[in-house]
Amino acid sequence: MGAGRPGFPGGTAVSHLTVYDWPGTDGLAGGSPHLHTASGEGYVVVGGSGRLQTLSRDGAADHPLAAGTVLWFTPGTVHRLVNDGGLQIVVVMQNAGLPEAGDAVFTFPDDVLADPDRYAAAAALPGGDGDGGEDAVATAARRRRDLALEGYAELRAGGPAALDRLHARAGALVAAKAAGWRATWEQAVLAGVDETGRALTALARGDASHLAGASVHVGERREQPYRYGMCGRLRTWDVAALTG
Repeated sequence: MGAGRPGFPGGTAVSHLTVYDWPGTDGLAGGSPHLHTASGEGYVVVGGSGRLQTLSRDGAADHPLAAGTVLWFTPGTVHRLVNDGGLQIVVVMQNAGLPEAGDAVFTFPDDVLADPDRYAAAAALPGGDGDGGEDAVATAARRRRDLALEGYAELRAGGPAALDRLHARAGALVAAKAAGWRATWEQAVLAGVDETGRALTALARGDASHLAGASVHVGERREQPYRYGMCGRLRTWDVAALTG
């Protein structure tokens, strides 16, 4: 058995995002407002322009985005990408595997968030090979985005109490999944932290033998066509750790 492949530095995931240019109910083009319950997210803007709208205990804010902007935010931050023209982003996601496993929660209206079955139905997208093909997926993604915008408008009008309620709803929606995320986190993040700890201990006593295991790895595209995500069309790189 070989030594396997280490994951991308920091146990992060990397994807290329082309933000939706669909106009929303408020006339702004862009993606679906949502938050992450356990993972931070970072952006490196590589093309176009737009804004990131956020909502937190600090209130509502607009953050301009242009090529070269580097921006990140912590779990619980409600965020919505607005595409003012050709907005493309390299997304660096903390805790690779957790967002794909349901770490993200849409800002649907509260009555939908309060019902796990309704939430799951509203968040789901059909398979691209079913009736209607890709057009059906695009229609469902846009409908999902518009429902999230409906709840987002309520949040912005509702103040801190509405945000607290959203956080509580999000916690309830992911509670049953969170225990299963630990193994993913341990393999993707904690293992890397522990390895660095061992390296520092060795280096402090003058032992650099771990450097003999230096290696280079190339991530392959996980999806060939761009798929429909929360904020736009995206493709991810396969950069997860692989055991030997």
